[in-house]
Amino acid sequence: MSRNEKLYIHEYIDIVGHHRADYMYHMTANFSPMGQEDRDQLCYGVWGVLGSTGRWPEVVNIWELGGFDAAADYFRFEVSGAAMQDPRMAKWWAAAVPMRSGGNDRLLVPAPWMRTISEACEAGMGGELYAQDQIAVPSGSAPEFLELVREEAASVYAARGWSLAGAWHTAMADESECFLLWAIRSWEDWAYLEQSQRDDDGLVSWNESARRVTTSMRRILLIDAPLCPFKTGRQPRRSDRVTAWDEGDASAETLT
Repeated sequence: MSRNEKLYIHEYIDIVGHHRADYMYHMTANFSPMGQEDRDQLCYGVWGVLGSTGRWPEVVNIWELGGFDAAADYFRFEVSGAAMQDPRMAKWWAAAVPMRSGGNDRLLVPAPWMRTISEACEAGMGGELYAQDQIAVPSGSAPEFLELVREEAASVYAARGWSLAGAWHTAMADESECFLLWAIRSWEDWAYLEQSQRDDDGLVSWNESARRVTTSMRRILLIDAPLCPFKTGRQPRRSDRVTAWDEGDASAETLT
């Protein structure tokens, strides 16, 4: 496995009403093939948030870019239109308006040993459900915390059916925030780990180590979209579309 020098975009998306499934389909089947071609933007994953564990209705998207240099080209392309939006995306944005009301994004820097989405697919990584940990750490300590996760937590969790799929720190935040993504083998494995936090020696030891170097942790549960690469083992394709989608012509679109 090569050193991961990618850059990731993490998005919390606020969904309008009953449109979560519609939005996840629109994002994967309609947008992602365009993003792959126009921006070299790979879909790392799209998940629905289990409402009992976080905001609802909400979707989490994660995208993989080639790195910071690639992101410079990506953002130049993104803001190329007069309305600071890619003109080619006008039709997609218009169709998404009834489905979402806003969101909250951040850039994520991967731990160098983290699998890219292509490597994760090749390894067959996936689960019945996923857990996302959002962790606050003292400024400047995020990379060291991720190493501690690799050295201590990963094996403890793996023995209990939780595989470490993603490990990042947030860019432009003074290395003070980390994200972890766990692929969980089954709901029973989730239940065991959560109810055994004070009884399982391995978990108790890890929690003690983590609390010495973190200030807070918030965990939510995620369910992968039908076209999420962790479910399909590949990137979304135009052939995944179940209804026709006219991508439009950038030269013919006017953003307002």
